[in-house]
Formats: sequence, C-alpha cells, structure tokens
Amino acid sequence: MNIQQLEYLIAVDKFKHFGKAAQSCFITQPTLSAMIQKFEEELDVKIFDRTTHPIRTTDIGAEIITQATLIIDGVMELRNKANLLKNILGGRLNLGIIPTVSSSLIPTEIFDFISKNDKIELNVKEMTTENIIKSLKTGELDAGIISTPYTGSEEFSQSFIINEELMVYSAEGKKNAEGSFILPEEIDVNKVWLLEEGNCLRHQFETICHLKENKTAPKNLEFLASNISTLIHMVDKMGGLTIIPEIAIDQLSEKQQEKVSRFVKPFPFREISIIYYKPTYKQKIIDELVISIQKSLKQKLNFYKNPEDFVAIKASAN
Repeated sequence: MNIQQLEYLIAVDKFKHFGKAAQSCFITQPTLSAMIQKFEEELDVKIFDRTTHPIRTTDIGAEIITQATLIIDGVMELRNKANLLKNILGGRLNLGIIPTVSSSLIPTEIFDFISKNDKIELNVKEMTTENIIKSLKTGELDAGIISTPYTGSEEFSQSFIINEELMVYSAEGKKNAEGSFILPEEIDVNKVWLLEEGNCLRHQFETICHLKENKTAPKNLEFLASNISTLIHMVDKMGGLTIIPEIAIDQLSEKQQEKVSRFVKPFPFREISIIYYKPTYKQKIIDELVISIQKSLKQKLNFYKNPEDFVAIKASAN
C-alpha cells in the first residue's frame, strides 16, 4: 500500500471512470487498474463495482476512500509544514474562482504567480459562488475567490484582494464625448444581455440599473450566458449591451475596448476577496497569492486612483 494508490482510489471515485481517472493522474489506464486491483487484494475488499456504468463505489469502498482522503490531506499538511520550516513557499492549493474573475486572473496574475513559485501546485476550478461555498464545506477546495461581501460566507475567513470598477459594454459604443459616462436610467432594459441566474455579477447589474429581464433576444430564443466572453460575443453579433468588470477589459481587442463606457459618479465597483477556513496550514500560500495579485492589479485599476469617486455594489442578497 502506498500514497499513489490512495490518490488513484480518490480519482476513480471522483470520475466514476477508470480512463478519466488515469488521465487525471497522468498514467495509463492499465497501470491504474492494476494498482487498484492490487490494493483491493491487499485489503481483501471490493472498493469499486466495475459491472455498472458509471462505475459505482461500494459501501465499504466509500468508507475506505473517506479514510484515504484524510491520509492524503495529512501527507500534504506534513509537506507544507516541512516547506514552511525550510522557508520554502510550496504545496498544493485547491482554488475555486468565479467565472467573471477567472478569465482575467488565470492567464495573467495566476500564471505569473505559479511561474515564480514552482514549488506550488495550484489546482484551479471555475465555479459559481454557491458551488465554491459548498466545495469549501466538503473540503474539495482550500480557498475560493469570490465577489464580497456575500451573505452565506460569514463562517469563513476572508482576505481582501481588490476593488474593481463595473462598466458598460455596448454595441453602440460610447454614449457621449464628455467622458463617455452613462446614467443608469439611460440604459434600455430591452437591450440588455445578462448572465444566468445565481451569478453575482448579474445581481450587481440589476442593482445598479434596476434590471429584471432581457428582451434583446428573438422571442423564440431563450439564452442564459455563464461567462463574460459569451456576453461580449452576443453584444458584438446581435447588439445591445452588458456589464463588464474592469479587469476583463485587457482581454478585449482595441476595437472592442472602444465599446466600453463608464457609469456616472459615483462609479459602481465590486469587491473581490479570497475566502477559506482558518486556521489553515496553507495560509502562507494564500497570503502570497493575494499579495501577488494586488501588486499586479492595483496600479492598473481606476478605483485606486480616486477611491472617493466610487460606491460599492454588493455581490448578492442570498
């Protein structure tokens, strides 16, 4: 019995498929199957029912995997503590990020962070705020980057990351030549593209402009977007407008950036934070990740030029 076998068990239980589990563990399926079979023979138990599709974890297997997860967590804790004692920033961090932030952070700030800290294994998942909360409670995630304050996250510790302005992306381009400012009441509610229900950015846009529905789409089209890129594409192709967080602007082409406008003062902004259970032996990694993102973004964002010109928009009411 070894640590690798425990990791293989957990992977098969997660994917309910030997091929997908092997792929996630970067080994061949025959090797993974043989290692699990050897483990079952050693303990004289049947962990997986291979006759079902998808594969089913037996009742005994579920108990074994629960214990295996505790052991793996313990091993990771030992490794992280050892790194801390040696003053090395390293270890594994399972991180969830809301979609309206991940598309901007992952290719730039997150990539830059892991490039400079090659002892860190960062496993990132794009998830809604609700799923991040659930995954933190089950232990699937160590931390989550969400828009705060968020009712329902009070039981977690929180480290503030940044404040970013919320802006308008419109097919009509900028509304006027005098600063391109838009009044919320100027927005035509019949031409707005919104994210699907449950997305914090949707709630924030509704709060700013008192929006409740989107009538831009044809009557025979029901469309629910899950990310900013899709909304931008819909505006470009079908017209109308949507809301866009400031950190997403760098991902736009020069022509698309011309379609971005600001609201009137006080400019609306949202707060982005990382939440987690405390105490955690991964605190050092979390702290350094926050510092790295702040160092990169604060010099770019409008909020930090004139904070007094902004007003916060809450993430969600539920």
